[in-house]
Amino acid sequence: MSIVRAFLTACAVCFAFSATAQDVSTGKWVDLTHAFNEKSVYWPTAETFTKTEVFHGHTDGGWFYSAYNFSAAEHGGTHMDSPIHFAQGANTTDAVPVDQLIGPGFVIDVSRQAAENVDYLVTAADIEAFEAEYGQIPAGAIVLINTGRASLYPDREAYMGTAERGADAVPKLHFPGLGADGAALLVARKIGAVGIDTPSIDYGQSKDFAAHVELMTNNIPAFENVADMSGLPATGSTIIALPMKIEGGSGGPLRIVAQLPAN
Repeated sequence: MSIVRAFLTACAVCFAFSATAQDVSTGKWVDLTHAFNEKSVYWPTAETFTKTEVFHGHTDGGWFYSAYNFSAAEHGGTHMDSPIHFAQGANTTDAVPVDQLIGPGFVIDVSRQAAENVDYLVTAADIEAFEAEYGQIPAGAIVLINTGRASLYPDREAYMGTAERGADAVPKLHFPGLGADGAALLVARKIGAVGIDTPSIDYGQSKDFAAHVELMTNNIPAFENVADMSGLPATGSTIIALPMKIEGGSGGPLRIVAQLPAN
């Protein structure tokens, strides 16, 4: 009888847990991921995305079969920078806790400032102004910075300042990013992760990658080349950002989506 009672108690606990789990069956899903293809934006010195056909068609056995190979650098297209990318001994891609990749979304819109200044740096003052209107960003939040530049993707000239490839192209990069003081404030807020709709969390003209260093020495990953955020509210969304789980990796391709609750 004690075994039966224990079983029934366990079932009751499971039922109670499932009844309180977040309901994602209603509302709206927004895909924040650019498709990977030959046009995907990569750093000028990085290997770009290539896809080659293994087989596509009907086999001798009579069934249809399709398979491809692909190759690319970790850092390109919509992707995650793992903390080890800029911090020795920090988390690799496979070691980033899942609870840092799923959380409440806070979208800071600086599209007006970025339209006026292609090299705009998002400051602590920008974040504080957001918090004055929407409340302090909580621990575990996923902060997305909307510069409005996702609409320019994948036009490299317009999106990142140059379509040239190689090391000589790097000094010609122009796009907005997160300033060092802004990064430090987000670290103080103990956020889970931060994302931006540009090729880098640091602005294109950065020489010291201060935002990367500030975030990643504190084990905070960054999402780059995030797609159009214009359909997201400033608060109230849930962000799910799951990268390819590359063992020992410094980053990887990312599928990032937002779930908006039903009105």
